Amino acid sequence: MDLIRQFANLPEKDKGAVVALGNFDGLHAGHKKVLSHVAELAKTLDASTGVVSFEPHPRTFFQQEAPPFRLTPLDVKLKLLAQEGVQKAYIVAFDEVFRGKTAEQFLNDFLMSQLHVKGIVVGHDFCFGVNRQGTVELLQRWGQEKGIAVSVITECTHKDGTSFSSTQLRDFIRAGNVKAAAEFLHRPWEIDGIVIQGDQRGRKIGFPTANIDLADYLRPAFGVYAVRVLIQGQEELGWLPAVANIGRRPTFNKENDLLEVHLFDFDQDIYGQKLQVQLIEFLRPEQKFSGIEALVTQIRVDSEQAQKILAEKAH
Repeated sequence: MDLIRQFANLPEKDKGAVVALGNFDGLHAGHKKVLSHVAELAKTLDASTGVVSFEPHPRTFFQQEAPPFRLTPLDVKLKLLAQEGVQKAYIVAFDEVFRGKTAEQFLNDFLMSQLHVKGIVVGHDFCFGVNRQGTVELLQRWGQEKGIAVSVITECTHKDGTSFSSTQLRDFIRAGNVKAAAEFLHRPWEIDGIVIQGDQRGRKIGFPTANIDLADYLRPAFGVYAVRVLIQGQEELGWLPAVANIGRRPTFNKENDLLEVHLFDFDQDIYGQKLQVQLIEFLRPEQKFSGIEALVTQIRVDSEQAQKILAEKAH
């Protein structure tokens, strides 16, 4: 997949795509439906497939003091888009200049004059332009006037009738309901990050952990999870079973949010390496223990429970 962030004087190979418009945070089943229509329309028009997305996420731009909420930081989103077969990722810098563009400027100056798009696919609730004045109806009228194919995808719902949306997905994860999140995503939700130096307290009590800063990721319900881990650069090992704590370690009076992963039967030094951590099942909320002995006893219980869950899911 080609990553494109500069749009003046685009080479011809990067023009004329059929593009989906949106933030695509999480890349859930509703997003995948949009992308499948992009592929169909692109085939009809003999065009490449693309996504036009925005960084930082507009919500980050307008609510800079808000808690972290991202489901998929840019590098993860790009990886997932590539897996869906997207050929061009047009990543627009969402800044003071861009936020002031009218809907018509976005359509005429960017999509038509710079990208020369052949087709556009959006979800039914897509809005764009200053003060979100651009609607799908405006987009459809513009497409008819300019001879550009526009497809609006109707609402996509889960089998229980719930609409697929990033907002609903965030609600699931905040509640620790990672099973429901996985149904929305058609895959487990994951946190990717570099292993950083910790207090090495886990090693001293017999449960060494790989520590990952949560950065801009949405905070799941604090607590213990059964997880699977893929070590980038060691993919031949496959997804490794593990147990993880997400939170602030109240037993040790810590205050920073951290993901701590204990890999079963694993003793390699992986400091500085990138891990993909899939949250499979929530085991219990984070809690403060009376001392190390009580904590170790509970970690043993958590580890046994996680191993059982992951073994069952492996069959």
